[in-house]
Amino acid sequence: MSDHHPSPEQVRAQLAHPVVDADGHWVEYGPVIAEHLRRIGGNDAADGFLSVGRQVRESLTMPVVERRRRRLSQEAFWSSPSRNTRDRATSLLPRLLYERLEALGIDFAVLYPTTALRIPRVADDRQRRAACRAFNILSAEYFHDYGDRLTPAAAIPVHTPDEAIEELEFVTTQLGMKVAMFGSVVARPVASVETTDPEAARFAVWYDMLGLDSAYDYDPLWAKCAELGIAPTFHTGVRRQGLRLSPTNFTYNHIGHFAAAGHAVCKALFLGGVTRRFPQLRFAFLEGGVAWASMLYADLIGHWDKRNRTALEHTDPRALDRGLLMELVQKYGTEEIAEALRARDGWPDPDAYKATGGIGDLDDFSACAVERREDLHKLFVPPFYFGCEADDRMNAWAFDRRINPFGARLNAIFGSDIGHFDVPDMRDVLPEAWELVEHGLISTTDFRDFTFANAVRLWGSGNPAFFAGTAVEKEAAAVLAEIDSATAPPRG
Repeated sequence: MSDHHPSPEQVRAQLAHPVVDADGHWVEYGPVIAEHLRRIGGNDAADGFLSVGRQVRESLTMPVVERRRRRLSQEAFWSSPSRNTRDRATSLLPRLLYERLEALGIDFAVLYPTTALRIPRVADDRQRRAACRAFNILSAEYFHDYGDRLTPAAAIPVHTPDEAIEELEFVTTQLGMKVAMFGSVVARPVASVETTDPEAARFAVWYDMLGLDSAYDYDPLWAKCAELGIAPTFHTGVRRQGLRLSPTNFTYNHIGHFAAAGHAVCKALFLGGVTRRFPQLRFAFLEGGVAWASMLYADLIGHWDKRNRTALEHTDPRALDRGLLMELVQKYGTEEIAEALRARDGWPDPDAYKATGGIGDLDDFSACAVERREDLHKLFVPPFYFGCEADDRMNAWAFDRRINPFGARLNAIFGSDIGHFDVPDMRDVLPEAWELVEHGLISTTDFRDFTFANAVRLWGSGNPAFFAGTAVEKEAAAVLAEIDSATAPPRG
């Protein structure tokens, strides 16, 4: 985007609504945080947290030839602002961020961790659960005095529904936390592959997306979220997996990895029927933008058109007119093809109708009970929210009714990503987002939804008291009243 833009104060002065940062970050100072976690949760908690950073440090101190031999990815180096020392300190110190928030043009921010983004995915069961528990206690302590403008996300491990439910109940009832960052893309060993080599073992895994073909039934977890008024949010990346294993190029590994993780989980929740069974829940996928969601939404509709239960009749091998096929082969083909067909009683592949993988229901959309195209809109658009960084021009796709099927506007939410390498100056974030309005790509109404109303709907739909006592309480209540008015039954 442009290097010349207004100041955050100038942008904020043009707005008739607050700004909610749906994905800000704080950066944990490892040596201090680790010892706090050890104090709170013992060695398992500290070791679980340190294991995440250790993987990065080991990769960055390893020769390229060794990373190439072991197929380890190049990690992010120089990943925090340094020249802008005030911003660096702001990401470390909650009180400084609290004091500077207004100068950034932000009224309220939901903060996710940095190193601890990965603790819900720590492989060791004891360390994972201890690290998440201790980190959540510490986060609640760190931000306790700043709740009118800042709220931290709790780290929720999801290797089993039981551990997720236990931690979710603890953070909501004991700590009063309102935002839950769920682990996802859970790596599980492939049972048929036996190896004692840890290098080989990390490739012998499959990834559980929680919504479809999972190792566990996660419906009790979704039910608990609905009961507690929690909107599950996912802040998971996949840059160390699959096609993102360049040993030399971090940018290659980084581009699109949050989107890929979000795409996989969103698709699983949808096709697994979670949004059908839990229509009141709202889910958010952070830091991947919204362009992938526009494509997924259109792809799902396109696939349903061709693969729904009725449409499959067009490709059912038994629907073939063998007589007509033979006539056409004899007229336009060769005797070789005709002879092969005669030997198979006119069927190109006599057993094709049986080759369906042994599944009980051939309709891929059966779990979400889609009966017509409009059902896909209802099951996809209202429940899903997509975290977008300010400088992503593709954010405009969310609001373009000409592109999205059924004239949909997807729920894009503004995320600053402050504290990370892609934000060299925190004061540039809101003005960069505003450029979409300046360039005529979105309207001021779209901008209100992007930077405020959609975040209120995400967290406030299930928990109307979410913004009570915050700097945006009054304005948030007005947004939630709009929802109530839209869903109220007609009078008379």
